[in-house]
Amino acid sequence: MKGIILAGGSGTRLYPLTAATSKQLLPVYDKPMVYYPLSVLMLADIRDVLIISTPTSVPAMRSLLGDGTHLGMNITYAVQPEPNGIAEAFLIGADHIGGEDSALILGDNIFHGTGFPGLLRDTRKNLDGATLFGYPVSDPERYGIGELDERGNLVSLEEKPKQPRSDNAITGLYFYDSDVVEIAKGLTPSARGELEITDVNKEYLRAGRARLVRLGRGFTWLDAGTHESLLEASQYVHVLENRQGVRVACLEEIALRMGFINADECYSLGERMTNSQYGRYVMTVARSAA
Repeated sequence: MKGIILAGGSGTRLYPLTAATSKQLLPVYDKPMVYYPLSVLMLADIRDVLIISTPTSVPAMRSLLGDGTHLGMNITYAVQPEPNGIAEAFLIGADHIGGEDSALILGDNIFHGTGFPGLLRDTRKNLDGATLFGYPVSDPERYGIGELDERGNLVSLEEKPKQPRSDNAITGLYFYDSDVVEIAKGLTPSARGELEITDVNKEYLRAGRARLVRLGRGFTWLDAGTHESLLEASQYVHVLENRQGVRVACLEEIALRMGFINADECYSLGERMTNSQYGRYVMTVARSAA
């Protein structure tokens, strides 16, 4: 399975913070925002990841993450010149996907929860068509919404409905089989001039091959796209890390736990950042695993 992080857009809701940098490079407490979606793909045991960003942001992304070999991964980059919709990621990333299944995650989405790694790997293993992830919200009229029947089957998808039939907001994490590229190629732009991911999902739904996994109690989903939500995400990570003594979305630790790298390699990565608490944490994790 191939992974894609869509880290494009102009980030205008975060101006002036994003006037000179990508939204996905802003800090969420102790690490860049892009670490969080990348960690999700790593926890799904995906090693081959394409990061799609703006022409000005790709060099900075590459400077931050390199080619991924230090994490036992293969990270490549592509440009989305204009924000032409989420589904455009499958046109830009068609060669990267290469006829395989894929997982797409938005660059400003943060997920956390007990059992989440196992859920991701089960989703990948049992993928048949499209798997979406729903999260209960109090204001469903602001989101794409998925409706489930009494048996838990996905029966409808609506984009920002005036009268929502459900509180299941569709999050920015999507698993698709190899048909997604051809489906994306057949889309026409919406009224706002974008290739909509909802249209991709509805195509799978019409074919009876779309499934919604509800992330209920015990899971957290944050969209750090506004000043308020960015602050909330940082506060959430800060409290969690300081109370539990573990790091959320620590790429080096995840690479070690997933078997992408060994303890010595992990320790060396931490040693390069030894002046920071983050670096010292990585070294401690590596020592405990040696």
